[in-house]
Amino acid sequence: MKPKNNNNFINKIVKHSILKNPNRVIKTRFPPEPNGYLHIGHAKSICLNNNIANRYKGICNLRFDDTNPRNESTKYTLAIKKDIKWLGFNWYKQPTYTSNYFDQLYQYAIQLIKNKIAYVDELNANDIKKHRGTFKRPGKNSPFRNRTVEENLVLFKKMKNGIFPEGSMCLRAKIDMASPYIILRDPVLYRIIYSKHHHTKNKWCIYPMYDFAHCIVDALEGITHSLCTLEFLDNRKLYEWILKKLNLKKTPPKQYEFSKLNLEYTILSKRKIQKLIDHKLVSGWNDPRLHTLSGLRKKGYTKNSIKTFCKKIGITKQQNLIELSLLESCIRKDLNDSSPRRMAIINPIKLIITNIDHNYIEHLDVPNHPCKKDMGRRKILFSKEIYIEREDFCKKPITGYKGLILGKKVRLKYAYTIRANKIIKNKNNDILCILCTCYLNTKKKNIPLKNTYNIIHWLSKKNSTKTQFKLFDVLFTSKNPEKEKNIIQLYNPNSCIIKIGYTESVVAKEETQYIYQFERVGYFLKLKKKNRHNILVFHRIVSLKNKHRKPIQ
Repeated sequence: MKPKNNNNFINKIVKHSILKNPNRVIKTRFPPEPNGYLHIGHAKSICLNNNIANRYKGICNLRFDDTNPRNESTKYTLAIKKDIKWLGFNWYKQPTYTSNYFDQLYQYAIQLIKNKIAYVDELNANDIKKHRGTFKRPGKNSPFRNRTVEENLVLFKKMKNGIFPEGSMCLRAKIDMASPYIILRDPVLYRIIYSKHHHTKNKWCIYPMYDFAHCIVDALEGITHSLCTLEFLDNRKLYEWILKKLNLKKTPPKQYEFSKLNLEYTILSKRKIQKLIDHKLVSGWNDPRLHTLSGLRKKGYTKNSIKTFCKKIGITKQQNLIELSLLESCIRKDLNDSSPRRMAIINPIKLIITNIDHNYIEHLDVPNHPCKKDMGRRKILFSKEIYIEREDFCKKPITGYKGLILGKKVRLKYAYTIRANKIIKNKNNDILCILCTCYLNTKKKNIPLKNTYNIIHWLSKKNSTKTQFKLFDVLFTSKNPEKEKNIIQLYNPNSCIIKIGYTESVVAKEETQYIYQFERVGYFLKLKKKNRHNILVFHRIVSLKNKHRKPIQ
């Protein structure tokens, strides 16, 4: 039962509660609203709740807090289950739903009415907001606040039976309109919504507010530690008020808050993600540029990299903006050991070796991984015509440049030293190819140090397969788009660039391997399906090195 390393403040709280009550079973829960896909911020919560339960031999529930049928659907519950299982976690017995408790919640609402601490209000949403006041100005009572118990019971029943139009009435708690905490200024408990519910169908037309239902269901399910983000700090006061007035538990669930995940250049708000989808700026919830779990999975991220990232950022109360490079370092580390190496040219430029014959082919024996002999070796071809990256060629010397320069030498990885002699152009002055000389006595590794040159990767034309590369970059031009009002204006039009280049021919034949490190380029995921032109498609997962965070131009 002793925690392993990650001794954050919540671990200490749970450990202390066990010392006070050794026989109490620790129960946590992950309670997503089924109104969108899970994102990497949810992964932080999933890891925390499951790890607490596992560490202390407790239970972790999956509960769908489905109190708003207008935005929720079965497709989201299925997607959420899939993401949780993909992360390697499971839930206790069967998932539960807040909607399973609608009958009980309705009775609890009636109990509050009978106890004279809830009333049916006819103010509309705008008027309720005006009456609520501000941090500097207290609220004022609704003119319907002092209705009799009998009148409130009749009206609430009529609300349930669909007598009134949507938005015309709601049930509010009667607490204190002068409270310094706005959450306690007669919050709404129930509202009318005429939408089919994904779980209860058309049984109900009134639905409990999240804040009313959440704490009650926690108590009914015996949750011992209700873990949530700091945005719910003030809500705790309302939860405690509800549980106390309903006398639900002698030991009600205790809420503990931690900082939510804020990630550079990233939107995690489900409402804002939906806005991007509606504007067709992303293809859907699983777009590889989004940091939803399905988007990261589609891009090529592994579950281990995400769990490692969640462990590294830790659990604290301090709000900060996490650098995207930390997440990228986690996937690099996870893929480095497991990914075989291959050659790929994304922006090809052709070299012609003038001092070897057209029919010349040499088989070079190279490792699949520089540090793992058990991953074996493969043959690559060297021939008269080869491709290199366009950025690896420069006409004139530039300080610090490490590629091929006209009139200078460079070494081809695993092969020979070559010298660029002449540029061949077409009528439009575009480079068709570069004529080079190959030094055939330079293949062996024991070349004197003074004769070594910068190394570039390459690909023989006779050992290449045409390939489409999708190069993903940050989705926003702002470092912290969550703070900006108009995220559409911050959209990076170069967040996905498509290139046509080449990969080693063997890649097309390897059916079981889907992630590679393309040497000097990055880690890439091979899609199972080819594009409409029957060409291989690769997603770039991450580059080999951290780069200055400036969107691709």
